[in-house]
Amino acid sequence: MTTTSAVAETELAIGGMTCASCAARIEKKLNRMDGVTATVNYATEKARVTHEDGVSVQDLIATVEKTGYTAREPAPPEAAAADHEESDELRSLRQRLVTAVVLAAPVVAMAMIPALQFAYWQWLSLTLAAPVVTYAGWPFHKAAFTNARHGAATMDTLISVGTVAAFGWSLWALFLGTAGTPGMKHPFELTIARGDGTGNLYLEAAAGVTAFILAGRYFEARSKRRAGAALQALLELGAKDVTLLRADGREQSVPVAELKVRDRFVVRPGEKIATDGAVVEGSSAVDASMLTGESVPVEVVPGDAVTGATLNAGGRLVVEATRVGSDTQLARMAKLVEDAQNGKAAAQRLADRISAVFVPVVIALALGTLGFWLGNGAGTAAAFTAAVAVLIIACPCALGLATPTALLVGTGRGAQLGILIKGPEVLESTRKVDTVVLDKTGTVTTGRMTLLAVHPAHGIGETEVLRLAGALEHASEHPVARAVADGAREKLGELPAPEDFANVPGLGVQGVVEGHAVLVGRERLLDEWAVELPEELRLKKEAAESAGRTVIAVAWDGEARAVLEVADAVKDTSREAIGRLRALGLTPVLLTGDNRAVAASVAREVGIDADQVIAEVLPEDKLDVVKRLQAQGCSVAMVGDGVNDAAALAQADLGLAMGTGTDAAIEAGDLTLVRGDLRAAADAIRLARRTLGTIRSNLFWAFAYNVAALPLAAAGLLNPMLAGAAMAFSSVFVVGNSLRLRSFRAARP
Repeated sequence: MTTTSAVAETELAIGGMTCASCAARIEKKLNRMDGVTATVNYATEKARVTHEDGVSVQDLIATVEKTGYTAREPAPPEAAAADHEESDELRSLRQRLVTAVVLAAPVVAMAMIPALQFAYWQWLSLTLAAPVVTYAGWPFHKAAFTNARHGAATMDTLISVGTVAAFGWSLWALFLGTAGTPGMKHPFELTIARGDGTGNLYLEAAAGVTAFILAGRYFEARSKRRAGAALQALLELGAKDVTLLRADGREQSVPVAELKVRDRFVVRPGEKIATDGAVVEGSSAVDASMLTGESVPVEVVPGDAVTGATLNAGGRLVVEATRVGSDTQLARMAKLVEDAQNGKAAAQRLADRISAVFVPVVIALALGTLGFWLGNGAGTAAAFTAAVAVLIIACPCALGLATPTALLVGTGRGAQLGILIKGPEVLESTRKVDTVVLDKTGTVTTGRMTLLAVHPAHGIGETEVLRLAGALEHASEHPVARAVADGAREKLGELPAPEDFANVPGLGVQGVVEGHAVLVGRERLLDEWAVELPEELRLKKEAAESAGRTVIAVAWDGEARAVLEVADAVKDTSREAIGRLRALGLTPVLLTGDNRAVAASVAREVGIDADQVIAEVLPEDKLDVVKRLQAQGCSVAMVGDGVNDAAALAQADLGLAMGTGTDAAIEAGDLTLVRGDLRAAADAIRLARRTLGTIRSNLFWAFAYNVAALPLAAAGLLNPMLAGAAMAFSSVFVVGNSLRLRSFRAARP
């Protein structure tokens, strides 16, 4: 008889990873354990491990620690607020970078500009370079040592070996060679002489490489720290406190965490609903657009369900809690975002992928060069000089600049155009996307109710309708009423004050304006006062409703006088933006929680094909839509702004968040469009593709430079000083290539 062990799933926070190969090494070690299946994500610094009950969490942590890294169970979300503040690790990295830049700049300047080489300049260079190589470069040396203990080599290994070799040789030349002589000038020879060669210093190479690589590592680490912020943004969306209604009728403010199922709580106008529940008293309009994408506020009455984190836009409500804590819709959406983020493949830089072969080959070539020169009777100094030349020309200075300089210039230019790019891993996705999924509310449309049209009855002036209806609606806080009032004020200016104002829950408002008894609201409100819509207004109403508009009837003195069309208006630039997306080879898809009539109307207006409209989608289903498109072979870009878009943004191959939307959507997206203008989506993809192209060309030329120069250095045709100069030139080339991104221009209408 066999027994099957229960399977558990554990998430671990991994520390100490410096490149994607570190994640691969940890994953390999974990998967070697019996009954364990693990996936390690370098971008999120997390491991998701499926294991049998016989394998404890401590066993998993011990295995990671034996591999040379740290592991712990992540803190619960409510205890992780501090994660958004700068971590000790990031702060330390920034301090090392500042130290390196300040001290390395004069070292490089003195080495390259003979006019600055005063009598004892070499000793000042040593004093300045020593902290750079030791303190600032310590993360590279530590990682190289850890890798060496486990028989592995990465770019950290090459950085550490190259800088230590250059610094060590400089110490030898200063204390035991001729480089320490007062008034010494840098000798500059094209080839390595078979002789002394101890007058050469490579302090500028050791300090410069350390500073350049630290800059790239810091900017990469800073972008990674923001990767998990979507979850915290989701959790912060909810209410923090709630007004609990006690059995004796007393109201008491308590933290939301103390709420229990079946507790009753009060929600006043303008407050967020604390948790999922059912209305037991009162009626109101609830703005759920942040969660559902539904642009029209939902009228709720006793018995209706409400969702936590939505906004009470109308009257006082008493709600009975039905779900609390991790069971709420908001918490479930947070889980969706987390799953989608962890499901992304770790982004690997080209330099890291090649390092598995490149680094060991360079080290072997340097050792081979040393042995070859010694075996041919050259002096020890000459042999060591050739070996150092190999390491220095191979030092990945240009490689370290390739990504961060292009990213800095590209992101800086993007910020000027209202586009924020989160990091280099984002750019890979822009090249291959072929489908762009557009959330409707707040992305294609303005996200707020707007008065679109006024249809007065025969013989009635539009100005009179707006003055009377606007004055009455101005006294209401309902979002539809605000749309009417704002539209009236925009055209007429000041509005008269109403008298005997009364709100009719779920139907509209009534009152007296300039002596007229006025009704503004749904047709049912007119029915209660035995007022009928004439045929001409009924036809206007039906036509507007078939286009997905909200229709408001206006009556005064016992007669229906007009109907008003209110809807979430399409942005003026959306049609042009969708044309630009098509020009980039993308197929636009409209995705919304609104009804099909509204969606079809918006699609027609902006030029999206009818068969590319997906309407009446629940928040959980938006993620499924993206997954379904991906399963069909599409590479999907998602543009959205609401919390309900966050999981889909994280799952998409490329997530573009509108900066006018919620923090959760912005943090889950890969690109943020600050302007809230959909045309920026096309500009963002163009800029990202061009930045990626620049990074690729930088990496190619940096590698090509090294590969071409390595044989010259090994043959003694390139002395270390010339190798250092060549390395500096390759860096200048990479920076110059990156600076071309400053000429990027947004497309003009």
